[in-house]
Amino acid sequence: MKRILSIIMFLFLLTATTFANSEAGAVWLLINPGARACGMGESGVAIADDANATYYNPAGLGFLGGREISAMHVNWLPNLASDLYYDFIAYRQHVKNVGTFGGNVAIMNLGEQTRTDESGNNLGTFNSYMLSLSLSYGTRLSRTTSFGGNFKLIHQHLTDQGAGAEKGSGQSTNFAFDVGYMKKEFLLRNLTLGVALSNVGNKIAFIDVAQADPMPTNLRTGLRYEIKGDYNSFNITWDVNKLLVASYPDRDIDGDELVGGYDENGHKIPGGDFNKDGKMEVAHSDEWYKGIFTSWVDDWFLLYDSAADGIGKEDGDTGKNKNGGKSDEDGKTNDGSLSNELRSLVHNVGFEYWYNNQFAIRLGCIYDKEGEILLNKKWPVPTFGAGLRFAGLGFDFGYTAGQSGHPRANTMFFSLNMKF
Repeated sequence: MKRILSIIMFLFLLTATTFANSEAGAVWLLINPGARACGMGESGVAIADDANATYYNPAGLGFLGGREISAMHVNWLPNLASDLYYDFIAYRQHVKNVGTFGGNVAIMNLGEQTRTDESGNNLGTFNSYMLSLSLSYGTRLSRTTSFGGNFKLIHQHLTDQGAGAEKGSGQSTNFAFDVGYMKKEFLLRNLTLGVALSNVGNKIAFIDVAQADPMPTNLRTGLRYEIKGDYNSFNITWDVNKLLVASYPDRDIDGDELVGGYDENGHKIPGGDFNKDGKMEVAHSDEWYKGIFTSWVDDWFLLYDSAADGIGKEDGDTGKNKNGGKSDEDGKTNDGSLSNELRSLVHNVGFEYWYNNQFAIRLGCIYDKEGEILLNKKWPVPTFGAGLRFAGLGFDFGYTAGQSGHPRANTMFFSLNMKF
């Protein structure tokens, strides 16, 4: 069980931005598939011109005809473990006068685990895995615009039974949906805008329903600028990701030196989550329909009371708390700022050169400050890639560099695709 918790922690830290206390569940859904996109800094929402559009932006399906299948295999987090594998397969098919249908299957294999009891005795082994199945549809709204969506089933199998007094079986099954929009000739003739909202759904519970985590709802917005010649073409892409999850740590909002202690009606009860004004003070996250709005300001306008929660604890006579916030006259500290909100954005930049639509060279970078996917804690992580196309067959390779020893460093991606 310790190995599972370690793996889940790394999956969270390395595939998504972090939160104050609460975490999103199923963060592995944010792993970007396709060696082509991975070689371009994991950008793709404004390209979405192959079967992988079912992941990056289902609206891209609206501009695609024919049929295609694409598959990818990767040893995920190679510096962490040797038996973590991520596999992704996608398909799309155009139906005349209806649109383009598709779907994808993603599997995260966490390998074999050892089961122990509360005393550490070996009880045998079991396998852990996570599975996502998506059904996709995209169609044109006009010559230059398209719309698409996904419906997905997500099943996560960490263990087949709980431990000790834990409730549940260590498994979860949830439903979610994605929506996407694409606009070609956006402002400029060769500029494309892509927007995709993914993983919208209810909270995820593994062992204990009372400790459910929010779905990793993500907003991806990007631009693609394309330059075409007779034998050469060049793509420049830029994606910005914002995780739409609003989470809050323990907070003494009313300054009574306590966190919680009341029910939602203001009645004092042992272990209550609310204050006397009916405001929740214990660590929690908003439901998805609220979080897609509040996540834009949850790290901006938070107020903490230094005496109870310790987050805004003052440092002597400096007038500042340990996180750099400034004290108000009533003793509270404002640790939130616009810079905190902006640092949670993940930037993906990519460059792609094609010769005669048969050979491609790719470069890119990933800048994720909150998730610490950086070189020397400040520089974007570079990516590289290449691709070949011949007679409807395609092969792509992607490589993510990174800080020595970082679990995501030296990750290699391999993809195959076939049009028919």
